[in-house]
Amino acid sequence: MACAAILIPAVALAAAPSASPAPAPAAPSASSAPTPAQPSAGPDAAISPTGGAPAPIAASTPKCTTSGLVVWLDTVGNGTAGSIYYTLHFTNLSGRTCTLGGYPGVSAVNLTGHQLGSAASRNHTGTPQTIVLAPGADATATLQIVEAGNFQISACHQTTAAGLRVFPPNLTASKVVPFPFSACSKTGPVYLSVQAVKHA
Repeated sequence: MACAAILIPAVALAAAPSASPAPAPAAPSASSAPTPAQPSAGPDAAISPTGGAPAPIAASTPKCTTSGLVVWLDTVGNGTAGSIYYTLHFTNLSGRTCTLGGYPGVSAVNLTGHQLGSAASRNHTGTPQTIVLAPGADATATLQIVEAGNFQISACHQTTAAGLRVFPPNLTASKVVPFPFSACSKTGPVYLSVQAVKHA
């Protein structure tokens, strides 16, 4: 806590007679009063668009539901070092504001909806945040698909997936996104990895 210093000009001291009584101490200025501590933002605080203090997410804002989200994949990927990175989208078409946060559950499936190989691992790049999605707003998650040819044939049993089964974060209902790609039908090799959702 910073206290304001009381400064007495040196000229005034030189001009004062030696017999004069010492001046009464000045009253403390208002700036020397302690500044009350400001409450910190809670874990569910949303960043204010004006750059001010974070505004907490209203407790009445419901979580998004799978039925109110359109789950789709931007099939234009970015390839590097034996992997291709795609963007999963979660568009809120429920007609009401809702919240979404955490990691989606993702796995490859065949034409009958049967899971192929291991489910996606979680890529912990970045910190998961709770996102407020207005009607029509979009959240995204980066999905990494490792080329199945990178794994040993006996460990992978390469096949063509018909699409991706996607569980929105912290929800138990899923949607299947059609998207043919080379996958491992045998569990063990982890060829899928997904990051937490974020604002689009």
